[in-house]
Amino acid sequence: MDRVIFHIDVNNAFLSWEAVYRLEQGNAGPDLRTIACAVGGDIEKRHGVILAKSPEAKKYKVQTGEPITDALKKCPNLLIIPPTHDIYPKYSKAFVDILHKYSDKVEQVSVDEAFMDMTGMEKLFGEPLIVAERIKSEIYDTLGFTVNVGISSCKILAKMASDFQKPNKIHTLFPNEIQSKMWPLPVGDLFSVGKASVKKLNSMGILTIGDLANTDPEILKGHLKKHGECIWRFANGYDDTPVEPVPAENKGYGNSTTLPADVTEAAEAKKILLSLSEKVGRRLREDEARIEVVSVGIRFFDLSNISHQMVLTSPTNITAEIHNAACRLFDEMWDGTPIRLLAVQTGRVTHGESNRQMSLFDNTDYEKLEKLDKAIDDIRKKFGSDAVCRAAFVENAGSEKRRADNEGVSR
Repeated sequence: MDRVIFHIDVNNAFLSWEAVYRLEQGNAGPDLRTIACAVGGDIEKRHGVILAKSPEAKKYKVQTGEPITDALKKCPNLLIIPPTHDIYPKYSKAFVDILHKYSDKVEQVSVDEAFMDMTGMEKLFGEPLIVAERIKSEIYDTLGFTVNVGISSCKILAKMASDFQKPNKIHTLFPNEIQSKMWPLPVGDLFSVGKASVKKLNSMGILTIGDLANTDPEILKGHLKKHGECIWRFANGYDDTPVEPVPAENKGYGNSTTLPADVTEAAEAKKILLSLSEKVGRRLREDEARIEVVSVGIRFFDLSNISHQMVLTSPTNITAEIHNAACRLFDEMWDGTPIRLLAVQTGRVTHGESNRQMSLFDNTDYEKLEKLDKAIDDIRKKFGSDAVCRAAFVENAGSEKRRADNEGVSR
């Protein structure tokens, strides 16, 4: 049976949620979505950028990710609303709870977007377009904000479909629609193609997604390494990754950090990934837990996001093993675009002894690595987190590590 995958994306999530919250509180004034308004961070700090904008603000070409100062030059009357972070998880949970009424396979990939595997659900709810309209309407009627729904047979095409005309729309992008709906778009509209990749692809004469899809993947690999092959597959709609729901009691362990300055060197990014992996590994070992899935998330300087994940051959809580997986994922998806935030997340948590599958081609001494991690954990527990510092951090006096310890921990 052909799969049916939905991608549900909240329209202008932070601004929509701020508007709904103010209406619920009975605050006087217009609906924020009807005026030139934007949610923005602190101008004096690193977060002084536009996080979300209203349709009216979009008419002035205000862009998500641009500095607030630049946005105000375009639209002097732009109303800047500081983010109310406490309310976002509430609306995010309510949004996902509605999705769970229609499918038991819901994969939330961020606070405002999720995939749903709707394969076979037409027997309960009707054809895909009918149930998509039902979901969209229920979210608006119940919660007061709109969503876009993308429908396809795989996750990448469903996500691309949800990014078509907004807001409050439903779009399909099935394999037989790729050439007419997706290939004419600029190559930069393809998921995971950042500005650095656009520049390189354009220099090769690749201007549209169709140009990319019809380029020899070996040529792309020669210029963009593994990332070239990855985006070629996306351009052709090749994606068999499953929708992977994560039970609430098995969320996994993760750590992220917003960087004080954009990172543009792979070596520097991998140091930060090591720091994050080390923190995650230590928490796993404290709980006598192991994980089988590692994912890496990147937020670029323009606030666009990308993430990839991989399944390990055996459960682990070894720092080096988590870091190696994180570096592989990073190499597969980073195209040189300046990085604002890095995250390491894990999943499929198990407890108890490890049942490691041995391989004739793997000479890694895992027992030695486990003893090393335990020794480091014991020293830090007794003498403090800075008592032992990996050689990679000596040059920076452990600054990356302390930053990861203090920021963005999720569990």
